[in-house]
Formats: sequence, structure tokens, C-alpha cells
Amino acid sequence: MKHGPDIARIAALLGDPARANMMTALVGGQALSAGELAREAGITASTASSHLAKLTDDGLLVRVKVSRSVYYALASEDVAALLETLMGLATRTGHLRTRPGPKDPALRRARVCYDHLAGELAVTMLDRLLTRGVIEDRDGALSLGPDTGFLRAFGVDPDALPRGRRPVCRACLDWSERRNHLAGSLGAAVLTRIYERGWARRSPGTRLVTFSAPGLAAFEAWLARPIGSGPPAADLL
Repeated sequence: MKHGPDIARIAALLGDPARANMMTALVGGQALSAGELAREAGITASTASSHLAKLTDDGLLVRVKVSRSVYYALASEDVAALLETLMGLATRTGHLRTRPGPKDPALRRARVCYDHLAGELAVTMLDRLLTRGVIEDRDGALSLGPDTGFLRAFGVDPDALPRGRRPVCRACLDWSERRNHLAGSLGAAVLTRIYERGWARRSPGTRLVTFSAPGLAAFEAWLARPIGSGPPAADLL
């Protein structure tokens, strides 16, 4: 008998179409009720309850109790990253669900992945942060680089980010761009700051992140600032 991680069990959990639909509905980081997830998966409430129990017992989901209501959310960013990677693989191999929506191009442009920005704009952002030394890539492992002043001027203090099991910087494979975007506590803090500046907003009930025209211009101007160009982002919007 060989000992090691039981990936077959995880694969079996995600291999059921109903469970897969419920899990991907939670990739945006929100918590949904059993009824909402049942509708997302197109199954009855009793069937959804059975699936949710399995996903919770095996550590992929957590139950969130608010007053008398119970909601379900992804257990961790690791789970979100796994789902995002599987979505990318499914896209590349031609295995697509037959439920495309009118906002698909917009989702490819900018969306939420768990609690950080994903999509074309997110991949561009990570490229720029790597180029200017804000983040360093060492054999696929991301870490803070020397130019942390760029983040502080934007309103994100790297020293104030929580240190724990969750990494500060993490590469997350983007399913639509097939390249990495920024995850971790830094990725979450940057997206929060984008919201605070009013550059973009999240559409209720979806993963879609919509930048206003001035907000997109400010976002692009922030990323395009020359290296060593002095105090930045406070005056962008």
C-alpha cells in the first residue's frame, strides 16, 4: 500500500456535475445558501443538502451561520486556486459548460477570484508589479520585492498585511488568460483598495468587476508610472 495525499477523493468530489456547479458558484468568495446553490446546480434542495454535507465534511466548504441562516463558502484560497486552475484546464481542452452568459467577455477582462482580482487586467497588473520589483518571482514562488513604496503610495501597507498560514503573495493561474494573477493577502488588499478608490465595483450576485472609464484610466496610469517616479497614486483619482 502506498501512502500519500488522496487526490482521487478530491477529484471524485469535484467530478460530480452538480457539486462542480455549486463549487464554481462560490469562486467569487461569497457565501450562498443551500437553496441558492441548489438553483445554481439545477437540483432539488434535498439533493443539494447531501452534496453540501459531503463537500463540508471533506474540507472543501465551510458552513457560515448568520443569525438563524446558514450559508456555505469555500474553505480556503487553496480551494479557490484549485477551481480556477481546473476551469483553465477545461477551457484549454475544450470542455465547456453550455451555459455561457452575455457577460463572458467582461468576465475575462476583470472578475473576482475568491477575494482578489482576476482576468486580463489582473494578469497585466502582476506583470507590471514584477517588472518594477514590487514583487519577485523565484521559481514560481512570489514574494515582496524591494519597491514596497509603490504599494504604500497606493494605500496598501505591506507591513500591515496579516501573517499566518495564508501567504502574502501567491501566484494563481488565471483560467481565461492562462497565466498567473496575484493572490494572497496582498492580492486581496489591492482589490479592496481599488474598490475604496472608486475605480471599480463588483456587480451584485456575480464575479464581474466593472471599472468605470476614469477608474480604468487611473488603474492603468498607476501601473504605468515610471520606476522611481516619486509619490504616485494619491493624485490619480
